Amino acid sequence: MAHIHRAEIRPTKLELLDAWVPAQPWAIGVAGPLSRLGAYRFDDPDGEVGIETLLVASGEGPVLQVPLTYRGAPLEGAEPSLVGTMEHSVLGSRWVYDGCGDPVYVQAVLAAMLTGGQQADEMVETDDGLVRREPTTFVTGSGSAGASVPQVLTPVPRSDATQTVVDAGRVTIVVRRVLAGTTEAEPATYALRGRWPGQDDDVVLVTA
Repeated sequence: MAHIHRAEIRPTKLELLDAWVPAQPWAIGVAGPLSRLGAYRFDDPDGEVGIETLLVASGEGPVLQVPLTYRGAPLEGAEPSLVGTMEHSVLGSRWVYDGCGDPVYVQAVLAAMLTGGQQADEMVETDDGLVRREPTTFVTGSGSAGASVPQVLTPVPRSDATQTVVDAGRVTIVVRRVLAGTTEAEPATYALRGRWPGQDDDVVLVTA
């Protein structure tokens, strides 16, 4: 379960991405502000790190997939993956990382792929307590419940014009950054597929 606070965030997530995304190799030609098309979350079993993947686009450009992690302190050794910092009116200072460089995201998405997992339920604070928010994006892993999930070591991401490949010890995952026209996976043992508003057919998001 993802606990969503009612809070003010400065700068906003999209403001951070407007500054960070255009400099990435998979965002060639991105110009102008990004709009949010959908998002999905995973749970951190330790309850310390927020894990959220945003699906964004600039104008009529392709859909881009940006996994993020939110931390209450800097992640040692992950400086190349730092997207920026923001102030959260409830949680205080938050360090925002590209999930591909954060072992908590890599472990979570790997677990979803191998065990047939889905997006986390999002529970939003209201005056009447926590209320479930209807998801905008639905994801499902191709594996089976109870499957063994190897422990992720320090992830080493490398990106090109369409994807980010993450070496993480015994496993390598591929995060598809550019989702336009993507419906089938290249040969892989496991995959995470999803759909969001305006995308009715499942799209391959991540493979392992």
